[in-house]
Amino acid sequence: MIRRLLVVLAVVFSTAPAFAVNPDEVLADPGLEARARAISAELRCMVCQNQSIDDSNAELAKDLRLLVRERLTDGDTDAQVMNYIVSRYGEFVLLKPRFETKTILLWGAPLLLVVAGGLSLIVFARKRAGRPTGSKLTAEEQARLSELLDE
Repeated sequence: MIRRLLVVLAVVFSTAPAFAVNPDEVLADPGLEARARAISAELRCMVCQNQSIDDSNAELAKDLRLLVRERLTDGDTDAQVMNYIVSRYGEFVLLKPRFETKTILLWGAPLLLVVAGGLSLIVFARKRAGRPTGSKLTAEEQARLSELLDE
């Protein structure tokens, strides 16, 4: 019974997410560490590109994690840390881009594409509905049809 329980627990805990934060990076203050992890989860690893720096093992990600922790221990707010990182690496470092004037196209593009596709389908369907589908019969075909219908 105990063996089965241990096996089940091992399986359950083996599927837990494995974060790349090394033990030497963890801050002593749990509150600051929680803030650092939250910020790290929002920043893109510039090497991996589709991973947060919290999940990445790349050296650059480690440097960014340390920078975030350093800024937090210096007394910066979360917003100040994010702004500092963005000022150094650009908007691309954010996994979820900010909603601003310069990113309005990025946020609006999916809606614009759906509307444009829907309008294209409507226009295509209306044009197609008014067109005849076949060509006119030749004189020979018309004569053959008349002959068949008279019988």
